Amino acid sequence: MEKKKVLIFQGGWDGHEPQLVAKRFAGLMEKHGYTCEIHDSQEPLLDGDYVKGFDLIVPCWTMGSIEAKARENIVKAVAAGSGLAGCHGGMCDAFREDVEWQFMTGGQWVSHPGGDGVRYQVHIHRGSSPIVEGLEDFEVCSEQYYLHVDPAVEVLATTRFPVVPYYHISNKPVDMPVAWTKFWGNGRVFYNSLGHHDDVFEKSVQAQTLMERGMLWAAQGKQYALENGLSTEKFENTAKMY
Repeated sequence: MEKKKVLIFQGGWDGHEPQLVAKRFAGLMEKHGYTCEIHDSQEPLLDGDYVKGFDLIVPCWTMGSIEAKARENIVKAVAAGSGLAGCHGGMCDAFREDVEWQFMTGGQWVSHPGGDGVRYQVHIHRGSSPIVEGLEDFEVCSEQYYLHVDPAVEVLATTRFPVVPYYHISNKPVDMPVAWTKFWGNGRVFYNSLGHHDDVFEKSVQAQTLMERGMLWAAQGKQYALENGLSTEKFENTAKMY
């Protein structure tokens, strides 16, 4: 039986503790029989065949930039069935100038009014997905993230803004997505905006369970694509025009 594999690449701003987060996520997936490879650079991403060999890709890379070829290889690997999953400091606060990265991941961080240490509620959308089955609403003490979000995502959890006064309070209160799923070609994408620091997952069992289930859901999509003979042909002609 072919081994189930996870590719994690870590780097960028150290303030989001990429090494600790990468280690935690690897441990969560290894419990389920996945072999995890952690890289401290983006160089392995330049090999398209290598990237396509993984069931799940987990970026832990804040801000910075990504080479067009590396991003293209991830885009194609996910479209072919590899899962993509990440948290705040690694996926939707990464590569801020790369719009196709944002298109694939489903959103982009834009602000955290009040900075760190804000107490707020995360509201679970019960019935939205098996990922949140049995989970209850929970409180977080961290940064509260304001995001620009793809309207196509399936929202699994939200938080209410505003909690902290800032310029945005002149608008009506809004429920901001905290976690979501979406599809990219034949691949599954999961995002959890929690994760300013690694200890968010230490302090909240619910937050870690949400992340663990989301990564597993994304990773299982590749086998589904293989078993159902799904190809990327219907996407590729349009992609060439992009």
